[in-house]
This record gives sequence, structure tokens and C-alpha cells, in this order.
Amino acid sequence: MKKRFYDKATAEKVDGGYAVHLDGRAVKTPQGTPLVMPSQALCEAVAQEWEAQGDEIDPKSMDLMPLAGTAIDRVSDVRDGLVEGLLKYGETDFLCYLAEDTQEVLVKKQIETRQPVLDWADEELGAKLVSTQGVVAVAQDPKAIEALRDVLQGFDNWTLTSMGELVAITGSLVLGLSMVKGHLSVDEALHIARVDEDHQIEQWGEDFEAQDRRALITKDVKTAYRFFELSQI
Repeated sequence: MKKRFYDKATAEKVDGGYAVHLDGRAVKTPQGTPLVMPSQALCEAVAQEWEAQGDEIDPKSMDLMPLAGTAIDRVSDVRDGLVEGLLKYGETDFLCYLAEDTQEVLVKKQIETRQPVLDWADEELGAKLVSTQGVVAVAQDPKAIEALRDVLQGFDNWTLTSMGELVAITGSLVLGLSMVKGHLSVDEALHIARVDEDHQIEQWGEDFEAQDRRALITKDVKTAYRFFELSQI
């Protein structure tokens, strides 16, 4: 860790947006690009992460700063690849894969929680995804995937950065979209993502490692969504 070299971190208006200044000097990304953010709210939140550092700077204690660096340094260069990577989740979205008939109770829970979100994707995004039972892959309609591509391509780099996190963590493109489109809250999306896990816990109980893992996932999803939310204010 690097020794703290500044007294005050502030959010300042600059050309093109807002930047974090450390004693008047602008922070740069890991690649040396000016860390200019689209909203004052996001910039102030990142500045608070710098302000909260102790005698030594611990990058691991910052949640929003790394995402801001990713949005600036990487996403603009890999937009098309990122969109295609997210679409792969849509092609095999776990919301479309139900348990076998032998797990009747679980299947009922899955349908009750997942189908309304899939219906929303059909009605609001024009992406009608089909469901199946078991693990054998089901081919999705290319028109549905194209509709999802259109939605993703319309996002700015900051939203795509958030989507990259939300989708990778939950394993579902539809859940990621449902959050950034305001259809589901983070807690509602996490509940749907955890139906299978919660069912297993009801049957067998939960261990401490699982609790820690759930807490970390919750934190990461909420951070990614907060990053999106702040960037849009």
C-alpha cells in the first residue's frame, strides 16, 4: 500500500464532467487518463472513498473508483466485445432453465419468480425468451437476441460497466437489465437469483461460508447498481 500523500479529496467541475482532486491535483486512471466522471454525485462518492483513506492508501477499500477506471480505460475500447459477451448470458440465461419435474416444489418457485421477469423482457424490451426444463441448451429466437443487443448498444459506457458487473454476478442478462431499467430493485433481483439456493437452504440449512459468500455477492451487486445510479444523476 502507498502512503497517503494528500490532505483533502474534493469533487471539482471540469471540462467534460467532474473530477476528483487531491489537494488540487486531478486523479488519473491506472492508464494515466484523466478521471472525469459524468455526474457530480458519482464524483463526490469517489472523492469520499479517497477522503476515507487512512495513513496508507488501500485500493481494495475502494468500491467505486475501480469501476470508474474501468469505464474510462477499458469499456470504450471493448464496447462491442462487452456487448457480445453480455449477450452470451442472454442466450443461456439461467432464468430460462427450470429444474426437472421431480423437483416439483422448486419448479413452482422458479416459475412464480422468473416468469414475470421474462414476461417483462418480452413486453418492454421485445425479447421473448423461451424456457425449458433440465440442463439441455435451448436455442433462443435470434430476434430476441437482436432486441437485447439493441438495448445494450444504447447504453453509455458507465451503464455498460455496471451491466458487466451485474450480469456476471447474477448470471442473468435479464436480471441485470431489469435493475438498470428500474423494473426490479436490487433486493428483488437477488431474491430471484437465489431461489434455487434458498430452496436448498430450506432443505439442508446454511453454513457460515455460504453466508459470507452471499454477503459478498450482495455487496458487489449493490455497489455495481450504485455506480450506475450515481452516474445517471
